[in-house]
Amino acid sequence: MKVIVAGYAKTGTKTMFVALSELGYNVYDFLDHFWYHGDKWTKILSSSGGSIEDFKEMYQSVDAVTDGPPYLFWQEILQAFPDAKVLLMTRIEDDWYKSYYRQYKVIGDNFTYQLMQLLSPNGWKYFRYYNKIVMSRYGLEMKHPFDFSFVNNAMVLKKAFRQHTQYCLQNCPPDKLLVYDVRQGWAPLCEFLGKEIPDKPFPYENVAGNIVGKLMATHPAAIRIQREMKVTITLLSLAVILGFYQIHKSNLGATLKKLCSRLWDSVGGGFFSR
Repeated sequence: MKVIVAGYAKTGTKTMFVALSELGYNVYDFLDHFWYHGDKWTKILSSSGGSIEDFKEMYQSVDAVTDGPPYLFWQEILQAFPDAKVLLMTRIEDDWYKSYYRQYKVIGDNFTYQLMQLLSPNGWKYFRYYNKIVMSRYGLEMKHPFDFSFVNNAMVLKKAFRQHTQYCLQNCPPDKLLVYDVRQGWAPLCEFLGKEIPDKPFPYENVAGNIVGKLMATHPAAIRIQREMKVTITLLSLAVILGFYQIHKSNLGATLKKLCSRLWDSVGGGFFSR
């Protein structure tokens, strides 16, 4: 582990994932933490808890981590990898909340994103995993995959964001820490990491929350979950068709036909004969 991105979600974590990748680092981002270490993180975020040894095991072959849950545990990961450097991205609090809220508006409008968590084994596992992250951040709970009501609590979210930033500033060794705004581009980042500035523009990812569709189309975890969802929908459709067929063949089917016919005669037929 060489770089721990302690910046809170919506301070430029997706931008840092791309930028660090461009600099040659092997980076794990949000979905990677779930896909490769979801069980371990679920244990850490539950009553079972974890240890520094867990982080050594999880990230011994990874160069850098971004987004949640690692930014919540930057200090513990630094204890596991004391030679690593820490990046803390900053943002004006009100701007951060507006961006955070907009991100979840985009997610909430993506029906497939919610549905695949209900109709896929790995999707439901992802929901439970993500709900534990929300609980760890804010002490608030998502009741189901369509529930993003927690983002309406601006006071609690801003307080968590503020406390996280201040704690990192006060507790991270100064020689290990870069306080950084992604709008500063390559220069301070490369100087801090001892890297040459790439001959290309600095990347800016997830503008207006558009990363959701991109990840669903490209990340192996999202692709797997969507495939499972399609299998579930196919099986449910076949079950419904078979059920109707069995009803049609059985005496129950004939009984239902008679009931429907009588209902039509007494209600529908009478109405249209007026």
